[in-house]
Formats: sequence, C-alpha cells, structure tokens
Amino acid sequence: MIEVYCDESRPETIYGVNSPDRFMVLGGLWVPYDIREDVKNQIKNLKTKYDVYGEFKWNRVSPSRLEFYLKLIDLFFKNSIRFRCIVVDSHFVDIDTYHESDSELGFYKFYYQLLYHWIDSRETYWIYLDHRKNKLRNRLHKLEEVLDKAIIRDTGQLNKIGDVQAIESKQSLLIQLTDILIGAVGYRMHRLNGSQAKLQVIERIESYLEHPIWPTPKSERKFNVFKIALRG
Repeated sequence: MIEVYCDESRPETIYGVNSPDRFMVLGGLWVPYDIREDVKNQIKNLKTKYDVYGEFKWNRVSPSRLEFYLKLIDLFFKNSIRFRCIVVDSHFVDIDTYHESDSELGFYKFYYQLLYHWIDSRETYWIYLDHRKNKLRNRLHKLEEVLDKAIIRDTGQLNKIGDVQAIESKQSLLIQLTDILIGAVGYRMHRLNGSQAKLQVIERIESYLEHPIWPTPKSERKFNVFKIALRG
C-alpha cells in the first residue's frame, strides 16, 4: 500500500487572481505504508534536535532554521520515498475552453494528471490532499471516481484507490515535507534569488540530483518534475 501526500504552490495563478507569479506547482510524496511511521519519527527527531515547533513550510525557510531544512532534504533522499510534481504555466491555461469556465475543475484535472501517471496497478493508494475550501463539496470524491475509472479502463483492476481525502497540513508532517519540495521547484522555475537560505536548500537538492531542478524525463523515479504542455 502506498500513501500519497499532496500539496500545491501558487494555485491562485490559474484562479483568475492578479498574481505576479506564472507557475502553479502541484506535488505529491509517495510513501510506502510500511515505512511511513519510521519516516515521520525521523522528522520528529529532527524537529526536536533543531528546536522547530509547529508547522514547517517553504515560506519559513530562513538562515536561523537552515540546517533543519537541509537535513529534511537529506532525509528525503536517504529514504525510499518518491516525489512527483506537475508544473503548470498559467499563461497557457485556458479555463473557458478546456475546463468549462471553472477554475476549480481545472485545478483538480491537473491533480488527476499528477496522480494517475504514477499509479501502479499492483498497489493500492490512499491519497491525502492539503485541505482547501472548494465550491463543490464532492470534488475529492469525483477525483477518486475518475482515477478509479481510468485504472479500470487501462488495467481492469478494481479498488486501487482506497480513498482520497483532505487533511490539514499542520497535522501532517508528510504534507509539510511535500510543501518544501514543491516550494523549491517553484522557486527555481520562477528563477527567484531573494533568499540565500532557500537557494541553499535548492542547491542541496540539486547536489543529490546531480543536475538543476528542472523538468525531468518521464523515467525519473525519485524526484520527477513534469512541466505539462498546454495548448495556448
């Protein structure tokens, strides 16, 4: 069984909100159920060691907490957990034409693209998204239904999606870790350089990857960055 912990960065870019940013990033952390508690305990130990209280997230990366965030990156690469994200260029998102003039529908279609292409029909998946307020209450149920139907269509396998549910990020260390990774991708995609601490976290990731954070081949299985090609 695999648990997937998901978060998003800059979703307002596709919601018609006036934003200086261009790219939305949706990401997920794929965690085998049998090592979940061990990974969480490792994170808890780091928080204790570095006196980090409450929620940790990308926008809290700072010089005073830099060593903690660097160790989180080490933890990710040393454990058998995987990360995939999808980068959406808002300049090419046509909500009216392709998403029934519904930004929320478009948002969850992009989540489908994130998740579906990393589903192995030999596994069962429990998927957790960071809680957000939706116009339609059944959005997550619909996402689960569409994923299930696609798996049945392509593989004939039933019941591969155990559940898709929302949880508060402050209650999930693994969603918080996802936030760090998608934050790094978004920072690099936007070519930002205002925070030396954030740049050092990015450099730590890139030292493991042995290449810059940028769109990767489909075959990349540890740190996969997919920049979706949209029709303008």
